[in-house]
Amino acid sequence: MTEQTKVGETPAEKDQDNTAPRTQQLVDLGSAVTRTAHGNIYCLTVVGQIEGHMTAGQNTKTTKYEHVMPLLASLEENDDIAGVLFLLNTVGGDVEAGLGIAELISGMRKPTVSLVLGGSHSIGVPLAVAAKTSFAVPSAAMTIHPVRMSGTVIAAPQTYNYFDRLQERIVDFVARNSRISRKDFLNLMLKTGEMAADVGSVIYGQEAVRLGLIDQVGGLADALEDLYRQIDEGKKECGERQG
Repeated sequence: MTEQTKVGETPAEKDQDNTAPRTQQLVDLGSAVTRTAHGNIYCLTVVGQIEGHMTAGQNTKTTKYEHVMPLLASLEENDDIAGVLFLLNTVGGDVEAGLGIAELISGMRKPTVSLVLGGSHSIGVPLAVAAKTSFAVPSAAMTIHPVRMSGTVIAAPQTYNYFDRLQERIVDFVARNSRISRKDFLNLMLKTGEMAADVGSVIYGQEAVRLGLIDQVGGLADALEDLYRQIDEGKKECGERQG
């Protein structure tokens, strides 16, 4: 059963708000809460471009970090939410905004599962590996490349040092939150000859699992099954501690 998603909403508030459109949150944030026998599941989509400090163009589909960050913090503290499913189809975007969202996801105690649909490119790679379990459909693609910047760049050694340190933050996060080694991920990032007029790699579902970047190849049912497993194991551990 799918309901309007107001994090932390009380039963009284829900009764007073029955006239509100139940699909509004789905329209605004691409999210929904579903009641299951295992508990309430919050589904959050990360799509289009990850928007950072600069506003993207009006015709660009975006995921705004100022919306997602407080939402994740609220979900973590909401006892009515048993687990969170992340559906990813993003071209990447602002590095620090994407990395900040990924750090919040990886720091959640609640059960979390990510599912890459279509693609999770560039800074979308840390987002894909941030959940406790990551899935990718067989046709999913992930582009891995060095940090890039558009616009005016000061051609000084300090600029290149900044790029290198920023890139190191991404490599470190991915290595900490997946089974791929730092060396292998950096090799994918700096590989030449695979992408036209660029440096980097494009990998797909099964290949991402073989490399240790993604945990499993699977679809929606597989991702939900793993999320239910995490929830049930958490309840069992809680019951054992109380007993």
